[in-house]
Amino acid sequence: MTYVVTDACIRCKYMDCVEVCPVDCFYEGENMLVINPSECIDCGVCEPECPAEAILPDTDAGLEQWLELNTKFSAEWPNITTKKDAPEDADAMKGIEGKFEKFFSPEPGEGD
Repeated sequence: MTYVVTDACIRCKYMDCVEVCPVDCFYEGENMLVINPSECIDCGVCEPECPAEAILPDTDAGLEQWLELNTKFSAEWPNITTKKDAPEDADAMKGIEGKFEKFFSPEPGEGD
């Protein structure tokens, strides 16, 4: 098992999870984070830290596409180990449906 970041993170990009990860397995895209599944040690400390509830165990039903997305983009985006400020409109974007289709960007973030 590993944890994955879902589309609930898109344009929220709270980084509380980054601070608590003991193995630094988060990677930063332009408007979301992903977890490298091969680096994740399944400790679960990140899941309750996410205000957007975007982090879920990959054993939950229907998360195959998020496991693939996390795997792909964690190989392309820079590693992030330090919490940064969330976007100004993060709270307004929390809970919006269909964020992947509307807002996903494959562009990398800045990383550390």
